[in-house]
Amino acid sequence: MKVLQWIALSAALTCLPFAAHAQGKPAAKDARLYFVWPQNGAVIKGAFWCRFGLRNMGVTHAGDNYPNSGHHHLLVDVNEPINPNEPIPQDKSHLHFGAGQTEARIELPPGKHTLQLVLGDAEHYPHVPPVVSEKITVTIK
Repeated sequence: MKVLQWIALSAALTCLPFAAHAQGKPAAKDARLYFVWPQNGAVIKGAFWCRFGLRNMGVTHAGDNYPNSGHHHLLVDVNEPINPNEPIPQDKSHLHFGAGQTEARIELPPGKHTLQLVLGDAEHYPHVPPVVSEKITVTIK
C-alpha cells in the first residue's frame, strides 16, 4: 500500500511543473496586435490575403519559448471570449499560424464575417494580459 502512495505522490509531483506552465507567458505592456489588411468594413470578392501586424513583441513558431514572442491565431466568427487558462482551440473558427506566418490566404463563404487576432505563446495559451486585436467585420461577395 505504501508503494502505491509513493507512486501516486511521485506522479503528482512530476506533473506540478506542467500545471504551472499551463498559463500564458507575460506580454509586453505596450504590445499591439492588429490587421494590416483587410480593414474593418471591407467588402471583398472571393478569397483574400489577410495580413497580421504586431508591435513591441516578436513572432515565432509554436513551441519556441522565447520571451516577448508568440504566434498568431485568427478567430473567424467567434463570439465567446478566449479563456486565458486554456489553450486556444484549433478548429474551423480558430485558425493557428504556428509556423510564424504573418499573412494567410483566407477563403470564407459569402456574407458578413467577424475576424479577430489573438497572440498565443509556445503552447497556444493567450499571453498575460491577452494580446488581441480589435474585432473587425468583412463582407464576402
